[in-house]
Amino acid sequence: MNKLSCLLVDDEPPALEILRSYICSTPTLRVAGECNHAVAAFEFLQQHHVDLIFLDICLPQVSGTEFLKALTNPPKVIFTTAHRDFAVEGFELGAADYLLKPYSLERFWRAVQRVTSNERVVGVEKEKVVSESERFLYVRADRKMVKVMVDEILYIESLKDYVKIFLPGGQVITKQTITALEEMLPEDDFIRIHRSFIASRKKIASYTQTSAFIGKVELPVGPLYRHLFLQKIKG
Repeated sequence: MNKLSCLLVDDEPPALEILRSYICSTPTLRVAGECNHAVAAFEFLQQHHVDLIFLDICLPQVSGTEFLKALTNPPKVIFTTAHRDFAVEGFELGAADYLLKPYSLERFWRAVQRVTSNERVVGVEKEKVVSESERFLYVRADRKMVKVMVDEILYIESLKDYVKIFLPGGQVITKQTITALEEMLPEDDFIRIHRSFIASRKKIASYTQTSAFIGKVELPVGPLYRHLFLQKIKG
């Protein structure tokens, strides 16, 4: 099997580490090189052919979008960034996808599928045989990327620009919107029950028209979310 060669361009070592691990989990991809700024990436492309670039936007000296504009015959590009404000510009530049940090392995695979849309994505096949206890995502907390096992999430609460992820052993607080985190989670396993709450469907022990109970915690069910909540919880 011919693997797509990938160049990783990001100035944050934790972000490169996550990309590297995700690529290792995707049999259709291989890492061809890593760069922490656009100048090094430009020099790398003068010497090497790559099929796909995972490109951060906020880079020192030259931004990711400026770098892409400077390439006369660029390979496929997937932007990776912590800022959703650049999404429109990214797609106008022909990017295959736009990954908003932190993103899950499942979301990464969907981005790769856009690049390899003319073939079956091995990553999606693999997802079917990965047990629930092995699914995870990374979120930024305490100045590092923290691994959160998806099956351990009880519920999530929004606090303006932050969210609290509640786990059996405690909680993880990360700076992002609840909507962005919702996109990272398996749709069938989590339910948006309120503008400020997402609940694990499997962890809900009981419910009423206005509340969902996880352990001893009572969570509100908002009027705007009630119909979908009842529809999902009933199966």
